[in-house]
Amino acid sequence: MADGVTERGPNGELVVEARGPVRIVTLNRPAALNAANDVLHGELARVWPELDADPEVRAIVLTGAGDAFSAGGDLNLLDRMVVDTELRAAVMAEGVDIVRGMTAVRVPIIAAVNGPAVGLGCSLASMSDLVVVDERAYFADPHVALGLVAADGGALVWPLLTSLLRAKEYILLGERLPAETAVQLGLANRVAPAGTSVEVALELAERMAALPPQSVRESKAVLNDALRRAVATVLDPAIEAETASFDEEAFQANLARMLRRSEG
Repeated sequence: MADGVTERGPNGELVVEARGPVRIVTLNRPAALNAANDVLHGELARVWPELDADPEVRAIVLTGAGDAFSAGGDLNLLDRMVVDTELRAAVMAEGVDIVRGMTAVRVPIIAAVNGPAVGLGCSLASMSDLVVVDERAYFADPHVALGLVAADGGALVWPLLTSLLRAKEYILLGERLPAETAVQLGLANRVAPAGTSVEVALELAERMAALPPQSVRESKAVLNDALRRAVATVLDPAIEAETASFDEEAFQANLARMLRRSEG
């Protein structure tokens, strides 16, 4: 693939830029803080196997457009999923595809967390191989506080990255993790000066891309053994439990309150 930019989705909701052996994947709904609507969510489910199948790719940088990495799931999409069970099933199946696809990518993924990473944003960062976080950014996984089972990336991966007690604290309470705290707990590798997370991540990606490709791929596979086993045993029942959360009154009441706040 020659260097260039590919926009995916009718409004370019996901952008893939080729720079030699590096691919920059950008969540591109900046006006919505890169919250995942049905289009962006679907593209995230499809992009990872395609990148993994590209023999020219040696490293991937994942980031968000504008001031956020990702605000998580789009509230209007979540609201539609409450009443439309077919849509709910499709989106949750895509969630499984995102986790399986991203954790199966053989080359390193470096997250450039350029702003808040909330919910899905947290999950995407946690499933990356290296995480560079802007000094102004933070992580937060509000699944449980909202009334949803924390089924995808964060709940699967955080116990492998930090202590089980710390993972429980931040996932069950949904509290914010500032950049420095995320590094201290093992949820990120390094803090980047304001506005430089993509630059730092690209430097790391280029270093990775210059290494012998077979040794990088196979070493990553060895390092990710525990993650693969967690995905294989925990993901499906966890997603089933999260799917059932959409029928819970507590979730529906919290979602309605958030929607009123966003519209007011």
